[in-house]
Amino acid sequence: MTPLSVDFMDDLRRLRVLREFRERGSVTATAAALHLTASAVSQQLAGLSRHLGFPVTRPEGRRVVLTPRARRLLDHADAVFARIERARHDLDSWDDVTHGAVTVGAFPTAITGLLPRFLDRVRAAASALRIRLCEAEPPALFDQLDAGRITVGLAVSFAGSPATADPRYHRVDLGPDELDAALPADHPLAGEERIALTALATEPWVSGDGQGCCGAITATACAAAGFVPDIVHQTNDWQAVAQLVAHGHGVALIPRLAQRSLPDGLVVRPIADPAPRRHLFAAVPEGAQDSPVIDLVLTELRASRE
Repeated sequence: MTPLSVDFMDDLRRLRVLREFRERGSVTATAAALHLTASAVSQQLAGLSRHLGFPVTRPEGRRVVLTPRARRLLDHADAVFARIERARHDLDSWDDVTHGAVTVGAFPTAITGLLPRFLDRVRAAASALRIRLCEAEPPALFDQLDAGRITVGLAVSFAGSPATADPRYHRVDLGPDELDAALPADHPLAGEERIALTALATEPWVSGDGQGCCGAITATACAAAGFVPDIVHQTNDWQAVAQLVAHGHGVALIPRLAQRSLPDGLVVRPIADPAPRRHLFAAVPEGAQDSPVIDLVLTELRASRE
């Protein structure tokens, strides 16, 4: 077999394509994630097969899947990429000063409800460290993380997020973000300390479009309570949700991270157990967590949730 050392950089590029194919499951999805053509992805996979001396994919019905030897190769490749990441951050952190630049990609309510406090903490702990924020959600968030355009990804566990055991990433659990009932201030239940979700079964609802995390959580929570919500208004903008509820056009579930600037005319009340919630996490490329800079960022993210 030809060794994987004839052209190291070409080897890495091809292995990255193979890794992405493992996660995406098709040439078309891999091409979209890597901003390549399907033909270019197929050529990379075919070139890797020729270089290795064994096929990395095989047809299965109408699909193309990884061969067992390719999967074993990727086990080793995951370790290689993690080692490269550790080496890069080790060299970046050669001196004792915590400095440099870190780009954090996050969903909008995290930027509003969590990251200002995080920035305050980092500024106090490491004034020489520059933090840049950008708005991004899965799956584009993880495409940017893979490409090195962001350093840390902040997301919720939902469709489009990688599996918990994905070997490409080191994950840090940031805990749950509970959703509370949002009611017009003059609603008959506004004075209750807690609200049973079933008490809102006949109300008009304001919710996300079902493609996003919180729209799906609303639908799931209501289904668990035994009803389908009558969604009369759909929007994924939490400020818009809050305004519609405040003006008496429905009720809603609003995550606590999105409750920083609620309008007058609206009240929020906890849902009686079980409370609907979404789970937050931070992700970095496997190996990056060994960097003192990344370790500081992850530590301050955890502390910002306490």
